[in-house]
Amino acid sequence: MAVPGRGQPTRPSEPATLVLRPGAARFASGDPIWWLELRQGSQHLARWAAATGLKQRQQADRRWSPGNGAPLPPGTYRVGRPEPWGRDLWIALEPLFKTSRSGLGIHHCFPGVGCICLPQRAELDQLAGLIRRHGVRRLQVLSP
Repeated sequence: MAVPGRGQPTRPSEPATLVLRPGAARFASGDPIWWLELRQGSQHLARWAAATGLKQRQQADRRWSPGNGAPLPPGTYRVGRPEPWGRDLWIALEPLFKTSRSGLGIHHCFPGVGCICLPQRAELDQLAGLIRRHGVRRLQVLSP
């Protein structure tokens, strides 16, 4: 291991980010599983089975039709700090691209109707703790 200031230059560690990508599997309900992954550089730190959008609306317009039950639009989002939301937690997501969709976030629910839904509340608590610990501020949503 190099000592800072001697030998090899040091560089700060890469920021941890979230990635939401479609998976091939389905929940027992038939809703598609999307994988929400916490990554730091090439390292995968954690992942959770999530839902976004209704199963019959997976191919609906994702960018310009709010309230249509489609999955989150692909692109980069700013991740807010986890905060109480009734008896739940809310993690706000702000799109960093043009869209008419708003009020987006990560929370405990199932099925998903447009946000990122984690069916298991304990997993939402785990995600919130990791967002705080790693200072996560970005989410990348990938297309199917």
